[in-house]
Amino acid sequence: MSRSLICALMGTALILTPIAAFAAHGRPGLWTVTSTMEMKNMPQMPPEAMAMMKARGMPMPGAPFTTQMCMTQEQVNADKPPAVRNEDVSCDTTVISSSPTAMHTQVVCKGRVNGTGDMQMSWRGTDHYEGTYSFKGESGGRPQDMTTHYTGDFVKADCGSVKPFGPPPPR
Repeated sequence: MSRSLICALMGTALILTPIAAFAAHGRPGLWTVTSTMEMKNMPQMPPEAMAMMKARGMPMPGAPFTTQMCMTQEQVNADKPPAVRNEDVSCDTTVISSSPTAMHTQVVCKGRVNGTGDMQMSWRGTDHYEGTYSFKGESGGRPQDMTTHYTGDFVKADCGSVKPFGPPPPR
């Protein structure tokens, strides 16, 4: 599996995990998000690919990865997670069901990574969320099957130097 395909798949999972909070259940400000990814049917990753991922701060499959994100008031007011678009992958999210304490969505990705994801999330008040994201599809013609477990915790209203998640700047 090439490094660019590994990066596309892992990058898509990293983008989708924190955006689970972008439904009308959180609060604006700085959040800490921890996720753990499990990949099935993945061939042994070459040592140079592992080194490149570590150098870029990407999570190793099976190891927890913690990051911070900033949510704006507009993102909190949204009624579903935003679509994800970058040069390699385009993912659209559809809300299957929603309640005051939980949401179930389907994510369809096309591009270097093709497949369907299922995201389940729940909230405990406005300061904590948790859930799972399962994806089945293909990347570079190879089957992909991964599950990510994640949690998010509100830190404070001031995001400091952490920029809000948004579409990538135009090239």
